[in-house]
Amino acid sequence: MAKNGKREDDRPGGFSRRDFLRGSAAAGAFGAGLLGSGAAVADAPAPKMEAGVEIVGPDAVPMSFRINGKTHQATLEPRVTLLDALRDHLDLTGAKKVCDRGTCGACTVLLDGKTVYACSVLAIEAQGRPIETVESLGTVEKLHPLQAAFVEHDAQQCGFCTPGFIMAAKALLDRNPNPTLDDVHRGLSGNFCRCGTYAGMRQAVLQAAPGGKGGSRG
Repeated sequence: MAKNGKREDDRPGGFSRRDFLRGSAAAGAFGAGLLGSGAAVADAPAPKMEAGVEIVGPDAVPMSFRINGKTHQATLEPRVTLLDALRDHLDLTGAKKVCDRGTCGACTVLLDGKTVYACSVLAIEAQGRPIETVESLGTVEKLHPLQAAFVEHDAQQCGFCTPGFIMAAKALLDRNPNPTLDDVHRGLSGNFCRCGTYAGMRQAVLQAAPGGKGGSRG
């Protein structure tokens, strides 16, 4: 409806509600990829820089990782976590995705020799740093002493938390080859077992310790 020869959606300055809706529709079509490759678009801006550092994303970028002594390549969006990169892109599924909130420890891996929750580390931040996952330990044919001790002490039930506990235990024994029971208790305190097999796990770690009765870890 018009009043005094003007549409109701006219606004001062020549910009109307209809103009806004047209612009929104065009922007939505562009974001959804509905405008063909031949559509006229502005030249891509130069890479964003902040404090001399290039800002990447949101598109996928090439990344390189050093995992278990081998180099792995992947093209990932900067928002991808190390856990998702390992499981979904590099076929290293030992680290388990359970809480995905950095609270349970099922996704524990070693980064620079220290335990981290892989769900709480961006893959892009882990580039160029040594990463160890449970796949770096033993095989079915030849278990790592930690893995063998976990089996012997019946230290797992559902198994979802087990890889994270084993990696946390490896980090503990790497820095303290002759831990006490209290040391083991503290060293595994960042991991959670819903099945409650803590006693068996602690005994397994003590057995696998180089200074314990388990002898040298291979």
